[in-house]
Amino acid sequence: MVVLVHVDDCSLVATALPLIKNFKIQIAKHVEITDLGEIHWILSIEVRRIRERHLILLLQCSYIDSILRCYGFDDCKPVSLPMDPNNRLSSAQSPSTTEEFARMRNVPYHEAVGSFMYASLGTHPDITYAVQAISRFSTKPGLAHWDAIKRIFRYLKGSKDLWLSYGEDKRELMGYADVDGSMSEDRHALSGYAFLIHGGAVSWSTKWQEIISLSTTESEYVAATYAAKEALWLCSLISQLFDITLDSTTLFLDNQSAIALTKDHQFHARMKHIDIRFHFIRWIVKNRSLHLIYCPTNDMVADAFTKALPSPKVKHFARELGLVSV
Repeated sequence: MVVLVHVDDCSLVATALPLIKNFKIQIAKHVEITDLGEIHWILSIEVRRIRERHLILLLQCSYIDSILRCYGFDDCKPVSLPMDPNNRLSSAQSPSTTEEFARMRNVPYHEAVGSFMYASLGTHPDITYAVQAISRFSTKPGLAHWDAIKRIFRYLKGSKDLWLSYGEDKRELMGYADVDGSMSEDRHALSGYAFLIHGGAVSWSTKWQEIISLSTTESEYVAATYAAKEALWLCSLISQLFDITLDSTTLFLDNQSAIALTKDHQFHARMKHIDIRFHFIRWIVKNRSLHLIYCPTNDMVADAFTKALPSPKVKHFARELGLVSV
């Protein structure tokens, strides 16, 4: 069990309530404190506990309502997709004429992207890919890019009541890593990963690879290395917070060749150009800190962080990430 208590502007977390009570007694000897009881709000995020089901739930409904009002989308019609998979954004859609630049002059593009980022980092991993996609055009946004922002607002309008939940499934830390199936304009692949514990996402990321890969295997291998570094950090953090030792973290990949490459230390002519730092994952696997397992693409949760998906997959992966209705 994890106990969360709010004291003044700080939140205390412990595995048992007596530990928190003792800490408050000790700290009250030195400074004046105000005990606000069990935590219910933190940084515009609502916190709810359902003790009989052993659940902790997080919600940003109030924050989403505020940004919808701020940008005039409080009466918009909800949609089921944060990004249209049939609408590929590109720099060719950026303004090129004086008239097009004039249309975008007073459009609050940068402010809207910033508003989305807090929701994406807080409780809505389902919009992370879409936010990453629109942020690429912040220096020169066009009407097509603004239309994509409108869609994200409409998606949030329909999904603002989804809670990010923890505790429903009693599972240890595990992760998913994936890479985009097609290359972008600059030929860089897009990596994505998500780590879950007890049925909810605790860490997720969408990031462009700094190298230009020459094969899908190489792209997947690099994406796995990114995820492996995050896995090590999460294990270290959890161990320090709760004084426990985690077993080997499971990481799911949907590329058999990349998995084989992490376990095979032999020379490969097609892979000799890969930067030595990306082979760091081989040591992690050999050290048994990470256990790689093949996952079919249809079940790859990290797919939601690398491309725009159709509605059924968006809903399925949102549920897998821990987003539920209560």
